[in-house]
Amino acid sequence: MRESKYFYPQDFGARADGVALDTPALQAAIDACHTAGGGVVRCGAGVYRTGSIELKSHVELYLGPGCRIVGSADIKDYKILESPGFDHSQANERTAYYLIGARHACQVAITGPGEIDAAGQAFYDQSAPLKKSGQFSVKPDLRPRLAMFHKCTDLRIAEATFRDSPCWTFWLMCCERVQVRGIKIFCDRRIINGDGIDVDACRDITISDCIIHAQDDCLVFRAIQKVHEAPAICENFAVTNCVLSSDRGSIRISCPSDHIVRNGVFSNLTISGPHHGIAMHFPRRFLGKDGRGGADVHDLLFSNISIECGRAPIRMIIEEGIKLTRVSGITFANMRIKSDMPCQLEGSSQTPIEDVTFDNVRIQTSGEQGIILRNCRGIRMNNVELDYLEAANRHA
Repeated sequence: MRESKYFYPQDFGARADGVALDTPALQAAIDACHTAGGGVVRCGAGVYRTGSIELKSHVELYLGPGCRIVGSADIKDYKILESPGFDHSQANERTAYYLIGARHACQVAITGPGEIDAAGQAFYDQSAPLKKSGQFSVKPDLRPRLAMFHKCTDLRIAEATFRDSPCWTFWLMCCERVQVRGIKIFCDRRIINGDGIDVDACRDITISDCIIHAQDDCLVFRAIQKVHEAPAICENFAVTNCVLSSDRGSIRISCPSDHIVRNGVFSNLTISGPHHGIAMHFPRRFLGKDGRGGADVHDLLFSNISIECGRAPIRMIIEEGIKLTRVSGITFANMRIKSDMPCQLEGSSQTPIEDVTFDNVRIQTSGEQGIILRNCRGIRMNNVELDYLEAANRHA
């Protein structure tokens, strides 16, 4: 960040009363900061109701104590992220609307002890009865994500709290040198697709000291080729010292029609929830229109991790009939697991799962099996302990 200069939204007309729409004032402060060569847009105590705002190079959005940025309940106040190299018409979950966005920007930051609330429930019919799963019955056709960043470098997100995104909370696309540290994400458990952070075709990423409570996946690492013009490669990432809780799965790696995901380290994590822990699932229903797979997932290390979940703690499944480039070079070390279902490593006859190591892993399960292996090659186990655990004891 260049020489620090401060810009205050109130100087540009912000009311911060939770009633007035402060989008023009917030954007004017950001634009002025950018035009001046960079600095800090300081949002003090108050409730800033807003639609889409776009961060620009050398701008830090600082959320002070008592600051709440709250998303508008009207989709007309939001914009679609349009950026060279990104095909927004192919965006996952059929939406590319955003609350906070940035495109081709450098040295961008969101920091401070305040919070951003994306008002996710406002985009659902709250009068309809909830499904048995406890989620809203109808998924809306138009809903924003809390934040979308495309081709940004030196992006920093720190300290703040992010709540109730109507869709994925963060979608980071083709970004480089990203640091996410000490943030908290809380997703409304009634909202479908309530992910924490989706890292897509990014490189040189660190995520540390975060607490994420998600409806869907807490952390996702993908290379979603269909939305990117250039070859999608997600590489060189590290996740450490995080607490992850999800109704679906805490960590998800890749999908069958993705491109390359490689060179990642996950360490010192606590994972919990009623569903899966770590998932690399390649189902036929997620294939592209041409029916071809192509995912290339390799060289991932998971270490010093505690998992307590209701279903498979480690789930690596390639459905029969799917041919991928490879899924190999995965290590699970120094892990303690309690679950109701076994670890699953099941490749397809077209693409076996290869070169997987379990080292110093204790698995306690209330199911009938501890580990299932099918269509696998080069599986190594060193000091792996399997114990049967009474379900009543696990849920005590």
